[in-house]
Amino acid sequence: MSRTRRAELTNLGGMRFAVRTGTGRELVFGDDPLVNEQSPVELVAAALAACSGMDVASILVKKRQVVESYRISVEAVQRDEYPQVLTRIDVVHEVAGPDVTEAAVRRCIELSATKYCPVNAMLSAGKAEVHHRYRVRGTGPNPFEAEGEVIVTGPGMLPEPVAEPG
Repeated sequence: MSRTRRAELTNLGGMRFAVRTGTGRELVFGDDPLVNEQSPVELVAAALAACSGMDVASILVKKRQVVESYRISVEAVQRDEYPQVLTRIDVVHEVAGPDVTEAAVRRCIELSATKYCPVNAMLSAGKAEVHHRYRVRGTGPNPFEAEGEVIVTGPGMLPEPVAEPG
């Protein structure tokens, strides 16, 4: 089964475009962040973090990890030469909670990076090297802090399709 994603863009003058997605969401692409116009490349980086974060949050719940805070930062390097593709992306997941474990967080990130996140798969199939990192802080009776790199995906890494459970 496949899905079709849609968007319609209307030029508002110059390099400004109003977008309406197939699900009715709206935003404006352009060069002026003061009026909340969006950069397409920044949104790609944000989409990667959001996609992975949604996976990780969901898997953390399934693993019964009690999370107090979860934050993701992403930094993407875009080359100067045309086409100005992203060449390196660092995604850092910061998770804190009384019952989180380093092993569980690492595994959630690994599953997102290698199996579930389509944005990561698309970027990793191209020129981008995506570094998936974490910082974990246990706030329970035995507090701890840990950090590290889980996996690097890409460039040119096209993941194999995964059969749906069932």
